[in-house]
Amino acid sequence: MLKSVPVLNTRVEVKWRRQEKLRELDGEQRIVLWIADEVQTGLGRTGRRLAVDHEEVRPDIVLLGKALSGGTYPVSAVLCDDEIMLTIKPGEHGSTFGGNPIACQVAMAALEVMEEERLAENAQRMGELLRSELSKLPKDIVTTVRGKGLLNAIIIKETKDCDAWKVCLRLRDNGLLAKPTHGDIIRLAPPLTINEEELHECVEIIQRTIMSF
Repeated sequence: MLKSVPVLNTRVEVKWRRQEKLRELDGEQRIVLWIADEVQTGLGRTGRRLAVDHEEVRPDIVLLGKALSGGTYPVSAVLCDDEIMLTIKPGEHGSTFGGNPIACQVAMAALEVMEEERLAENAQRMGELLRSELSKLPKDIVTTVRGKGLLNAIIIKETKDCDAWKVCLRLRDNGLLAKPTHGDIIRLAPPLTINEEELHECVEIIQRTIMSF
């Protein structure tokens, strides 16, 4: 299983390509199945419908969640071809809330909104703008800017007075919520519906906050 979070792991695209090579070696035996965890990255977050679409590869199994309901209802899904799915026979697997009709209807509506409002395309455009603006931050504080679509991160050079946690606290005080992770990384994941005016407002807060250290 590969977790598709390019913000946290810059080598994930290489792993995808290696997985494709392993599948070629496996041939028709299907001994090795490639499971792509797209719970965080799927459904427009990285600027494509799925993060694996950036590499034009096709996993055997895809896991979806979170964005599948637009954040309004708990729902997840497992996607795969009949060849794999139908190996589970009736009675071999069960779930208390599996196939919940309300969850399914909410998921279908969320997918319609994603397609009709072209949210993946918006994430691609806004993400490019965000990274372009963040790259102007002083390199002695923000050493790296990376991401895809609207799943982005900056790496903070840790000092006695400045680290990712302290920056996030000051961002909060200035009106912007962000999440520190792995000690020196700040994850930035705006809504897929964000527009250019709102994005510039966020960038202004980030710039003002970074310059205050």
